[in-house]
Amino acid sequence: MERPAPPPWKVKVVEPIALRSPAERRRALDHAGYNTFLLRSEDVFVDLLTDSGTSALSQEQRAAMELGDEAYAGSRSFFRLDEVVRETYGYPYLVPTHQGRGAEHLLARALVRPGTIVPSNLYFTTSREHVELAGGRWVDVAIAEASVPASPFPFKGNIDLARLEEVLSAARPDEVAYVRQEACLNMAGGQPFSIENLIAVRELTRTFGVPFVLDATRISENALFVKEREPGYASRSLPELVRLIADHADGAIFSSKKDHFVPIGGFVAVNDEALATRLRELVVLYEGFPHYGGLAGHDMEALAQGIRESTDERVVGAYVSQARYLGELLQDAGVPIVLPVGAHAVFVDAKRSLPDLEQDSFPAQALAAAFYLAGGVRSMERGIVSGQHGSEPYDGLELVRLTIPRRVYTQEHLTWVADVVVGTLAHAADVPGLRITYEPEHLRFFQARFAPLSPFPDLALEHAVAPAAALATA
Repeated sequence: MERPAPPPWKVKVVEPIALRSPAERRRALDHAGYNTFLLRSEDVFVDLLTDSGTSALSQEQRAAMELGDEAYAGSRSFFRLDEVVRETYGYPYLVPTHQGRGAEHLLARALVRPGTIVPSNLYFTTSREHVELAGGRWVDVAIAEASVPASPFPFKGNIDLARLEEVLSAARPDEVAYVRQEACLNMAGGQPFSIENLIAVRELTRTFGVPFVLDATRISENALFVKEREPGYASRSLPELVRLIADHADGAIFSSKKDHFVPIGGFVAVNDEALATRLRELVVLYEGFPHYGGLAGHDMEALAQGIRESTDERVVGAYVSQARYLGELLQDAGVPIVLPVGAHAVFVDAKRSLPDLEQDSFPAQALAAAFYLAGGVRSMERGIVSGQHGSEPYDGLELVRLTIPRRVYTQEHLTWVADVVVGTLAHAADVPGLRITYEPEHLRFFQARFAPLSPFPDLALEHAVAPAAALATA
């Protein structure tokens, strides 16, 4: 295995973490209803729940925060952020929001009407929910490979062009609210789209006269994968590729809690002045004044600096190499994961890991619980709990996402995670399924509670870890 190069930073401030005892972890998990979202962070040793808002700020971001202008209107911090967005992404109209789902909400309110559709490469949970709450309907136009974890196809974030053309051709006038393409497609395992596919989608949307909007939350990592995997782009700089991607859409939404390293923040950026005017009207209702959109001035300063840092190829490359390192550890040990390893996480295939559990026993949720019991590692479910909507049938991916915060954990932490996963799967036959004891109306994966169908075994790391070779040959 090729070890990742040292990251282009050194640690300056540290936060203590502690591994709770096996008995304490079991009590914490029971109290959380076997939902890792409901664990207290103090009870978690290595927290791979999400990369959203969990990254480490740079010293430059901390310093920039001291310049925060907290004026309600006309804030200098807003205009500095506006300038950086124009320089980096090219969009002339910026509407800041408190985070990505605020941007999704505004976009859905502005463009979606009852009966309209939003074709997209798979979906993201909150994005789809906002569309449906506005009366729209989500239409999956992802390529087939996006739903095949073992497929080595390098651009699983691509849109199926024939399927998209079919959907657009069949739509009534004004029935398509917008076409959405997500960078480093989360539900497919953090998989990028190609520039070739992006250009073709852009041409189709122009032909049919419908808006094309990116979920550009992980645009920097998508650009890096293009540079590494797509012929003809190896010599292009990362800032050039980021701008090239942005230039092929009418606008984009960003959850800045990912690529931009900030603990809070997001925005919508668009080319159309009329749409920007509508978004600004809505931001006053739901987020705040257009010059802050739910963010403090110091938040906007940290965000502006974070955007600059997000196009530094050394920084982005170091982050992606961490996911690759963890993925290779697991793959070498025989753990079934989504391939190729994506940008921000390694996704363990729970269907293949727990083949004796039916999908309605929530295998990914159960496996995430087992990882926590084994070694204090918090991960999250990306399967039927988060993927099923209402009573609709679901036979989709069943994954556990090990999500790596940016600039936070070391190689030793990731090695620990690999040991926990390998050790847990050495006892996979003993991991029980779950049943739901509480289910909220919307986005159940955040707050649902579960109970095991039979007692969880003793999975404490000191009892469960098996040599990687033993699992590989099992």
